[in-house]
Amino acid sequence: MTQPEEKKTRNGSKIKKVRNILLKIIGAIVIAIVLFLGIVYIMNVISNNSEAKRIEPYGQHVSVDGKNMNVLIQGEGEETIVLLPGFGTATPALDFKLLIDQLSPFYKVVAVEPFGYGLSDGTEKERTTENIVSEVHEALQQLNINRYMFMGHSITGIYGIDYVNKYPNEVTAFIGIDSSVPTQPGMDVKFPLKKLELLKKSGLLRMMMKLGADPYTGLAFDAKTVEQMKMISNKNMNNDTTLNEMDHISSNFKGAQGLTFPKDLPLLLFVQSDNQGVAGWIPLHEGQIKDSVHGKVITMDGSHYLHHTQFKAIAENVRAFMKEAK
Repeated sequence: MTQPEEKKTRNGSKIKKVRNILLKIIGAIVIAIVLFLGIVYIMNVISNNSEAKRIEPYGQHVSVDGKNMNVLIQGEGEETIVLLPGFGTATPALDFKLLIDQLSPFYKVVAVEPFGYGLSDGTEKERTTENIVSEVHEALQQLNINRYMFMGHSITGIYGIDYVNKYPNEVTAFIGIDSSVPTQPGMDVKFPLKKLELLKKSGLLRMMMKLGADPYTGLAFDAKTVEQMKMISNKNMNNDTTLNEMDHISSNFKGAQGLTFPKDLPLLLFVQSDNQGVAGWIPLHEGQIKDSVHGKVITMDGSHYLHHTQFKAIAENVRAFMKEAK
């Protein structure tokens, strides 16, 4: 064998060894990933089963469309406030607990957990504004609640503007907690529903929530409530019902763009004072009240979940505003 041939053979042997090593490394990485995903999935299943036994019931079930909708009622005041959550708030009645505790000495507070939220059932019915509004109204009818202030967070601004126009003889005021505005920008986005569903079913979502920052750190919730909220969040986040609602967000916002709040309906909007995510956040809300006979915007420091930190001020301002509006 000539010298060039020997060199070529040696080079070929080295390349083959390097290739074999690379294939072994890639194989080991693939096996490690598969094992990791398998462990995450199994731990998620075990945790789901364990937590399902530790979730403590609260409120009461109301039959709507043959399914159970959970509703928490607290307080015995002559006037009633109906509370609705923002999109994706997995445990509405507990999430509103600090605010409910401030309102309930003066009002009858009814926290409704729509299908897919809290301890309510899921549903296969499309999550259009029309269906959601109809279901909430049916729950209130079942409870013989026919006269009330309608109060809600975030996307309730979209469902609420439809609701107050459909049931004007029942709603005595609308109170928004950093509520959505139909014309706010950026709501025509398409969400990666399949990826979000995969995160849920694989157990990766649970792991991400576990490793992420604790959203309740520094808040006034007691430890037991926090534990319950975390377990119910693990159960509800990215479930089929809320993913369907996410899929309808764009069309629901578009459908609300032709609606305005009735001029004679008292309208109180608590608005985050420094919203970096939505351009013109305060002017958008000021535009909603400009034609109202009894309209007011109150800006507040805090996150989008103003009721987590400003619950006392919200309750005090609600009472003062309703006295002025009478």
